[in-house]
Amino acid sequence: MLDSRLRPLIDPPLNALGKGIARAGITANQVTIAGAAMGIGAGVAIGFRYYLLGLLLVLGSRVLDGLDGAVARATKQSDFGGYLDILCDFAFYVAVPIGFGFAASGNLPFALILVASFTLTGISFLAYAVMAAKHGRETNAHGKKSFFYNTGLAEGTETIIAFVLMCLLPAYFTTIATVYSAMCVVTVVQRTIAARMDFR
Repeated sequence: MLDSRLRPLIDPPLNALGKGIARAGITANQVTIAGAAMGIGAGVAIGFRYYLLGLLLVLGSRVLDGLDGAVARATKQSDFGGYLDILCDFAFYVAVPIGFGFAASGNLPFALILVASFTLTGISFLAYAVMAAKHGRETNAHGKKSFFYNTGLAEGTETIIAFVLMCLLPAYFTTIATVYSAMCVVTVVQRTIAARMDFR
């Protein structure tokens, strides 16, 4: 929901940093993998109840996730880079809830529900992108991407906000996870309606 509104604000500084990183000889895929490692590390830290460390790793991971695209735009975008980016994104999305599931046994059912909702959201996102490519649809609302980005209530920005709140307020994980799982379900419904209208 907020991603396309934030792009005009965050893209200029990210693109400037991306050019510097590219000049240093660091590739976009290396940045992507580093971001994924940091995101998975956040899940591990959270699992051991180091919530503030987890928060720092979550934020660092997302900065790198923004930078990999900027590096790619400064050099050369590739289909494999787009594939790797989405794969690493969902590794991060799964790692954090799993971490909270390990941190406290009472969190586990809600962590599983959140992972399931991310799975459905991811499937709806990728299925829509496949159909959009088949129909030749394009959009730059989320910046130049390797494939079509369909919007919804729960996107990257909202996920980061939810994870930050979880790290700052771990005692309220179950409440935050429940609310965000519901937002993910709404997003799946939105995309399904859009797919029905666009690809019928």
